[in-house]
Amino acid sequence: MELHRLPPGQQLAAAGKWPLVGEREPASLPTDWSVVVSGLVDSPRTWSLNDLRSLPQETRTIDIHCVTRWSVLGAHFTGVPLSTFLDSSRPQSTAKFISFVAHSPRAHSTSLSLHDAAQLNVFIAWAFDGEPISREHGGPVRVVTPGRYFYKSLKWLSRVELLADDHLGYWEASAGYHNRADPWLEERYIASGIGKKEAAQILLDGKISGRELLGLDGSDRQLAGLQARGSLLRNANFARADLRGADFSGANLTNARFMQADLRDALFVNADLEGAHLNGSDLRGADLRGASLFGTSFVDTSPSSAAMLDATTRIDATAVDQLMPGQTEFIVQFLTSVP
Repeated sequence: MELHRLPPGQQLAAAGKWPLVGEREPASLPTDWSVVVSGLVDSPRTWSLNDLRSLPQETRTIDIHCVTRWSVLGAHFTGVPLSTFLDSSRPQSTAKFISFVAHSPRAHSTSLSLHDAAQLNVFIAWAFDGEPISREHGGPVRVVTPGRYFYKSLKWLSRVELLADDHLGYWEASAGYHNRADPWLEERYIASGIGKKEAAQILLDGKISGRELLGLDGSDRQLAGLQARGSLLRNANFARADLRGADFSGANLTNARFMQADLRDALFVNADLEGAHLNGSDLRGADLRGASLFGTSFVDTSPSSAAMLDATTRIDATAVDQLMPGQTEFIVQFLTSVP
């Protein structure tokens, strides 16, 4: 395997496995799927699936890099280049950005500059590894944006708009995901707007349940008993913190860092721990039942970096299916050793 193609902080998914993250189904199931091109174009157009498939199609080999730290190398997508798709609509000279809009419950969208879209060779795809793209993975037609985190590759494409000014997409506007999203620069999130002094004040009373605190820095702090149920703590830093008995039930902890944290008896029930770093943490007595663990790390390259688990650690056996191969081995070894 060509590991030089793996950006920093990423882990390889199991061979032949494409992890399922994000929304699972489109907003509804139209009888005749179509894709509308509108905005700053001379000839707005509606494309049926048959129209799309009548264009000169090609198959490309593309590496997938999810923001939650898993990667699939050498995926084969069949479809048509975005440039070919747009040619008949004749984009106007004032068009500088392109917005892709999904037929999804969240009205999910994402955007790129037209310059970046051209440089990255954005692709409109309807087949994966020779088969139609499955509904849960964005079929019948989705965007594939090489060289960017996969949230820039929109599922269930229904509308393409050419714009003079940028329009932030769903993840970029609501979750603080980086608008450029270059995996080689680890552009996962925008910079946190919370400084260390403000973070210290927020954490002082130990109650942040239900709050949205992107990039919160709680590293090296005494936070035993922290109440953070249902909070939005994407990209938070709790490295080396004392979080004994903390309650993160139902919290969004995507890409949060808990390296070497004391998490004894902490609650992560039904939490989103996708891409979280638990390397070297103490998870004795912790409850991770129902937690989403795609891309979560429990151990690094050396055994000394492993999280500490024992018979009091609660974790679903089914969670093994969500983990990357190296992490799977670690958790399987733990589960089989528990009496």
